[in-house]
Amino acid sequence: MRSDSRLSRMLHVLLHMARHDQAFTSEQISRMLNTNPVVVRRTMAGLRKAGYVSSEKGRGGGWRIACDLNAVTLLDVHRAVGGPQIFAIGNESANPECAVERVVNAALDDVLRQAEALLIEKLRAIALADLAHEFDALCTAAGWSIDGPRAK
Repeated sequence: MRSDSRLSRMLHVLLHMARHDQAFTSEQISRMLNTNPVVVRRTMAGLRKAGYVSSEKGRGGGWRIACDLNAVTLLDVHRAVGGPQIFAIGNESANPECAVERVVNAALDDVLRQAEALLIEKLRAIALADLAHEFDALCTAAGWSIDGPRAK
C-alpha cells in the first residue's frame, strides 16, 4: 500500500514559502513536488480555507504563506490537507458473532486508540516554526544560504 504523503509534501511547501518573500505558482510548486498543478491547487485549497496560505490570481500571483508559524501545528496542516485517518488498519467486522473475533477486535481497538492518541499528541506539539528553526540550523551548520538554491 502506498503511503499518503500530503502532509510531508505540504510541510515542504510551507517551509519554502516561509523562507521566501514571493508568491509561488501552482506550476512552481508542482515542479518542486513532481506532481500535477491541479493536484497542487486542490491540496492548497484546504490550506487556504484554514487560513494558512493565501492566493492571488493573475500576473505576479500565486500562493503565499498567510499564518504565524508558531500558531500552526503539524496536526493543523494534516487536517487542512484532508489527511486520511491516522491508521488504515482495523477490524474485519464491527459486530462479529464469533467470540474470538470480538476479543481480537477489542484488543486492536484499544491499541489503535492509544496509538492514534499518541500520534495526535505528537503532531499537535510540533509547530511549523519548530521545523523552520531546525531548517535554519541545518542550513547554518552546513554553510548554506537559507534562501539559496542549495537550501532544500
